[in-house]
Amino acid sequence: MGQSRILVYDIEVFQNFFCVVYQDYNTEQFEYFMIHHIRNDFDEFIDYMRKEVKNKSWFVGFNNLDYDAQIIEYMIDNLESFSKMTAEKICSKLFIKSNEIIHGRREDGFQLPYPEFKMKTKQLDIFKLNHWDNLAKRASLKWTQFTTDWHNLKESDIDFLDTIETKEQIKDVLNYCLNDVKSTRNVTKMSNKLIQLRQKLSREYNINLHSASEPKISKELFSYFLGKKLGVSRKEIKSLEPIQKDMIKVEDIILPYVKFNTPVFQSVLAKFKECIIFTNNTKGGFKHSINHMGCVTDYGLGGIHGARSKGVYESDEEMIIMSSDVTSFYPNLAIRNGWSPEHIPNKEFCDQYEWFFEERKKIPKSDPRNYVYKIILNSTYGLSNDKNSYLYDPELTMKITMNGQLSLSMLYEMILERIPDAVPLMQNTDGLETLIPRKYVDEYMKICKEWEDTTQLLLEHDTYQKLILADVNNYIAVYEYKYTDKETWEQLKKDNPFWLFKITPKGFGYAPAKCKGRFEFEGLALHKNKSFLVIKKAVFNYFVHGILPDQYIYTNQNIFDYCGGVRINAKQKLIEVQLDRESGRTIEKKQQKITRYYMSNRGSKLFKVSKEDNSKKMQVESDKSMCTVFNEFIEKPFTDYDINYQFYLKKIEAEIDKIEGSKQYKLFL
Repeated sequence: MGQSRILVYDIEVFQNFFCVVYQDYNTEQFEYFMIHHIRNDFDEFIDYMRKEVKNKSWFVGFNNLDYDAQIIEYMIDNLESFSKMTAEKICSKLFIKSNEIIHGRREDGFQLPYPEFKMKTKQLDIFKLNHWDNLAKRASLKWTQFTTDWHNLKESDIDFLDTIETKEQIKDVLNYCLNDVKSTRNVTKMSNKLIQLRQKLSREYNINLHSASEPKISKELFSYFLGKKLGVSRKEIKSLEPIQKDMIKVEDIILPYVKFNTPVFQSVLAKFKECIIFTNNTKGGFKHSINHMGCVTDYGLGGIHGARSKGVYESDEEMIIMSSDVTSFYPNLAIRNGWSPEHIPNKEFCDQYEWFFEERKKIPKSDPRNYVYKIILNSTYGLSNDKNSYLYDPELTMKITMNGQLSLSMLYEMILERIPDAVPLMQNTDGLETLIPRKYVDEYMKICKEWEDTTQLLLEHDTYQKLILADVNNYIAVYEYKYTDKETWEQLKKDNPFWLFKITPKGFGYAPAKCKGRFEFEGLALHKNKSFLVIKKAVFNYFVHGILPDQYIYTNQNIFDYCGGVRINAKQKLIEVQLDRESGRTIEKKQQKITRYYMSNRGSKLFKVSKEDNSKKMQVESDKSMCTVFNEFIEKPFTDYDINYQFYLKKIEAEIDKIEGSKQYKLFL
């Protein structure tokens, strides 16, 4: 954003009240304007906006492109008529427009009054940039307040259908708005690298990508490069009409090299060949499972997923866990086989797609272009299954996913067939893990090379010293020790406190660890649920560092690690029920839609209650434990939080027992 001023902002619109709060991102200074019968700042607000627009200031918000900026642009557009109105009349107009936008967005085909390219203000939307408008990653500002450990997880105490009459109400609304602005600035700060990348891309390609999600970046840049190759505009590329296909016979799209030697995998291929996919309704279109050598593997439309029974699997002097992933698996299936969306010129598409892959290999990971090309490679495949994308071609999607599963199964079969005592541990979309005798590592690599020659795909290999496995989506993997110089080792130790580090005769050793699914706790994406991180951390420390749960938990004095977050849907309300010790009666209090709490020895219980039927209720934590609502952070001596350690220890021990209870792999070996 160069030297331009950056203003983080938020608005509130009521029937008889409007306010906007700005915070300078760099100086952290605040300014606000309100429109009310007590005080009408409309003219001052317009003067302020004129100055900031003239200075090319950036306005940063959360979902502002679809709401806040719409209201601001409406005010600027109607400044002449608004300047002659009373405060009550202006607020009434804004309230009507606000409802039109809020309710209109729920209807198919609704067009916002002000598309971004028509706006007079320069907007940056943190909500869209992080792709939190996607159903799979949906996150509100309040949810990010929970996931960022924001000190004040606050929802408005005033209903937005109410009228604002008193100075105290005005103060409450402004404080609420101010808290939202501060937390938006915090999320903006955490998104700084993403923002800088989009600035660079916007300048380089003269495309407004400032608020673009990763799929949008892919869509825009692929159309830019493909348009240059074809000598047409991006608009022409994006107007290409997909060819409609109602049905796909999987047998017709299976690659000729797909072959199997063993009955179990031959039966898998037969099931694939029987499959017919109807493109208008793919849900549950194909499912098949096998149990091979103690490993249950599921096949579907999206990818292969398989895992051995839960347990701890370790390398030792005789056995080693091999991990092999296909490099850019799904993009490379399209590249190596010359596949493209049927309505797009094949050669130009394939040449361009391959160019991104080959260029990325030349660029170090520290270079932002490496990340951009990775986005384009992965998202382009994803866009082939998006009905709203100009790359939409469900047959291309199915060619990739169905052949991907079968190709990986070929490698799976080759390893188990040719390496004595090999134990399949896991298969997951683009790779697999296998426990093999160390003396067969060379044979393993030979098999992988043969597979690469057949498929024209590349594999990347690594080794684990330990795999703590719950299922294919939930596990902890600890790599074997790698060695580096002392300076790098010290920096890695500082940056990755949860890894394993040791000095041996070989040198300065470090063993990275990765956590997936419910075991993930470090660097969690802000849309994910970070509830009760202390449980995940304790489980990790037990399995990786050998620290007993009670030894760990009593030393963790980060109150936010003990906090859970609950969110309710539109048909529910959240009720806190507390026993009044003096009267013996229960007191009910309605809580926020998103509420933070921790488990305590004394306190209350939280229930999700149906708005239609109060008898339909479900306790947030199902046991007899009490909790303390903790929406506003209060700092005090740690013992004063009155944490119910037994609740957390019980959960930790249950998680450990789920994994340690399975020892079948030892019998198998």
